Amino acid sequence: MHLSYTTVYAPLAGRVTQTTLAIGDYVEPGQTLMAIVPNTLYVTANFKETALAHLRPGDPARIYVDAYPQLVLRRHVDSIQRGAGAYFSLLPPENATGNFVKVVQRVPVKIVFDQRPGPTHPLGPGMSVEPIVRVR
Repeated sequence: MHLSYTTVYAPLAGRVTQTTLAIGDYVEPGQTLMAIVPNTLYVTANFKETALAHLRPGDPARIYVDAYPQLVLRRHVDSIQRGAGAYFSLLPPENATGNFVKVVQRVPVKIVFDQRPGPTHPLGPGMSVEPIVRVR
């Protein structure tokens, strides 16, 4: 047996979570073994498309984290997705002819942190935040 073949390398730096295996388990090619939460932090804020007229990458932002209301860190808008979030979903909405109702769509905006929060304020996927972006 070649134990050197059992080493698994992560594609990026981060923390291992959701492990689905135990010592002695057999694995198959392509099997999901774990999830990795990357060390790079960002927030995906879903803004209404009507609020994007003056929003640009580089605009300063504030994020209020529900878990840490006193936490203040600098952030900025990194990118704005070119398309509504619903369009890229697993089951995009199909508007049938004759019953169209205009619905304001949500567009994902990526907001990145200019500095990492300290170890006393751990942040992770799925935490609730309130984003505020100051447009120029």
